[in-house]
Amino acid sequence: MDAVKYKKSLDRWYPLKDHAIQTALINDNIRVKIVPAGRRSGKTERAKRYVVRECMRTPGNYFVAAPTRDQVKRIYWKDLKLLSFSDCFPDRPSETQLIIKFPNGSLLSLIGLDQPQRIEGVIWDGGIVDEIADCKPNAWPENIAPALDTFNPLRPDYRPWVWLIGVPDGFGHYLELAEYADSGQDPTWRKYTWFSSDILPADVIASAKKRMSARQYQTEYEAAFLNSTGRIYDDYGPANYTNETIQPYEPLLWYHDFNFSPMSSGVGVRRGETVYLLDEIILQSAVSEQSALEFVEKYKEHQNKTVTIYGDPAGKVGEKHGHSSDYTAIEAVLRSYGWKYQRKIRNSTRSIKDGQNAVRAKIANASGEISLYCNNINAPYSHKSLLNGKLKKGSTFLEEDDEYQHIGTAIRYMIEFEWPIVPYKQPLQPPLNILTNYKSW
Repeated sequence: MDAVKYKKSLDRWYPLKDHAIQTALINDNIRVKIVPAGRRSGKTERAKRYVVRECMRTPGNYFVAAPTRDQVKRIYWKDLKLLSFSDCFPDRPSETQLIIKFPNGSLLSLIGLDQPQRIEGVIWDGGIVDEIADCKPNAWPENIAPALDTFNPLRPDYRPWVWLIGVPDGFGHYLELAEYADSGQDPTWRKYTWFSSDILPADVIASAKKRMSARQYQTEYEAAFLNSTGRIYDDYGPANYTNETIQPYEPLLWYHDFNFSPMSSGVGVRRGETVYLLDEIILQSAVSEQSALEFVEKYKEHQNKTVTIYGDPAGKVGEKHGHSSDYTAIEAVLRSYGWKYQRKIRNSTRSIKDGQNAVRAKIANASGEISLYCNNINAPYSHKSLLNGKLKKGSTFLEEDDEYQHIGTAIRYMIEFEWPIVPYKQPLQPPLNILTNYKSW
């Protein structure tokens, strides 16, 4: 046995913080355990250790599943190999099939539920389903539950166990499972939940509250099932209204959504970590060049001729082949009128949900701090988008399309770039003072 590899696996079994509910989760003789618990609070770590322990204790077929194969591999594969001491096994884990074969005959398989039928066809002894809220709604009743109910004639009295773990996501199928476990209708079901603050240090919790909206924090760090009002930005209201205007010395923020009609862009300023949405340019049946001409005319008396441009990465289409794009058309106009500019555009489109969460956190974070204000008189489309923007029925992030939705998308691009909830690494652009010609960078 390789002593170095053995020690590496042994070190992976580091002590965990004691927690009464987590202890019950591990020790209770309950077949179906529903575990909506706070983000980064130990539920996945407990699941990893539990399934490995069961593989070691009782020979059988076990699984760990997540919404996609890439996801389950990323979250579990490396840790499961370490926790199981697989480097010391006679049979090496299968990197193609994602299966660990234990010396006692147990098999531990990783499964992506983007095709839920992958879990069928095996007599399972137990398993974990992570991020169950993000799995297809029919995966549990049509694929997972029937697979667990498959009768094993060699063990007629045995019933396979399962943990369904994750963070709530609205009032969806995960809530139905949690409510059933809470109802007491079936004594083989139980719900186990706890807050992230039970486990994480106080400074980590304080940081999360500052960067997240109250709704996102309650969902992800307190495992709360929150019903949606249908509004995208529930917390936006009078506390976010302002009569502030753009001052002549302030550099401008100009954020775009390149929709033909209305062609929507907003103009704001940044004061410290607070963003002010103070003006906008809304044109019917227009193109980006016309929007730029409107901008330079509107701000021809503005003293500080510097502007930062935000928007959809799709607006750069054609540039790799030397063709004009929405952004190059805008920049050509700015350049001809003596404006200095820089782009802050992602290289690829980010998650809509991450962008919405970034906006929510600026509207009001979980600590009650407001750092987004909108002039509801001078920027009426921006105001109405934040106030009345709706989610599509049945969706937790898709937005209803109306005339105000496009300026809301532009706001989201800008805020997600400057204050992202999920970190993003992108090559730094040259300083503002040399960005007078886009071909130079």
